[in-house]
Amino acid sequence: MEQDINRKFDEKIKDLEKTLPKMTNGANCAELTLTSVLEVLGIKNGVINNLIIPLAGGFGGYKSKKGWQGACGAVCGGCAATGVILGGRERMPNELILNAYMNAAKFAADFEAEFGTVVCSGLCGYDFSDPDGLEEYQKNNTWETTCNKFVLWAVDHVRTMMRDELTEKW
Repeated sequence: MEQDINRKFDEKIKDLEKTLPKMTNGANCAELTLTSVLEVLGIKNGVINNLIIPLAGGFGGYKSKKGWQGACGAVCGGCAATGVILGGRERMPNELILNAYMNAAKFAADFEAEFGTVVCSGLCGYDFSDPDGLEEYQKNNTWETTCNKFVLWAVDHVRTMMRDELTEKW
């Protein structure tokens, strides 16, 4: 079972390495991170895509009045994927919720250790709360040169971090 899930992750990551940089229209780090993991698990549901899409770009370009900005979509998608893996195909039991929080925090901390921040604008260099920021992001091919790498790392790290749960539940 473990070899099968690892093979599926290897195949998905190999496919993403080829296709992600070229996804310039509609590429969304949150959606691609979560749905890539879910595809490995055999789950496809457009509702899930719709749920995660608005979380890309730092919670849709959110910027608080105090200047706080949202997390990279790959972080959001990765945290969501750890919850799916931990809970299995049904809502996770209440006794696992604290574990889910701890997994999300560890995933975010590991991402920050790897890339220096979890904040979208800090990673890509553009503030999506300003419409000009998104336009510049697209004009400068930032997805192709920068952001797709966060998705690759996130998908692979979900596998590494959740290895035991993947073997046990999937």
